[in-house]
Amino acid sequence: MDDKQTSLLLIDDDEVDVMTVKRAFKKNNITNPLYVATNGIEALAMLRGNEMPKLLLGQRRLLLLDLNMPRMGGIEFLRELRADPELRALPVIVLTTSNEDKDKVEAYDLNVAGYIIKPVTFTKFVEAIGTLNKYWALSELP
Repeated sequence: MDDKQTSLLLIDDDEVDVMTVKRAFKKNNITNPLYVATNGIEALAMLRGNEMPKLLLGQRRLLLLDLNMPRMGGIEFLRELRADPELRALPVIVLTTSNEDKDKVEAYDLNVAGYIIKPVTFTKFVEAIGTLNKYWALSELP
């Protein structure tokens, strides 16, 4: 297996957005393993291995996080993640519709690696995911 292989965890409750991400991955020929959690609680359970197998422990991981979700939203998830000694170093890129300055400031205060506003058109979304793919392929992730 390629030692640069990165497993991705998409944390998003919107089924249409999840399908759009999957379609954009396919358009960009991105074959990285993609896991989906529908809220922050489910994502933490996956990462900690509480309810499901631990998400590929020991491999490079990158989290794609929506902010607007039920049960545990993105900012609350980031607070929990950064408070966990085993998970705090995981890189997170916010992928959201929120263009609120408050959300951007809070996200960056919680050490996100990037903040991307979901483009409206599919073509622009595919371009954004392609750029993101280049970024994580070049990045030194923990």
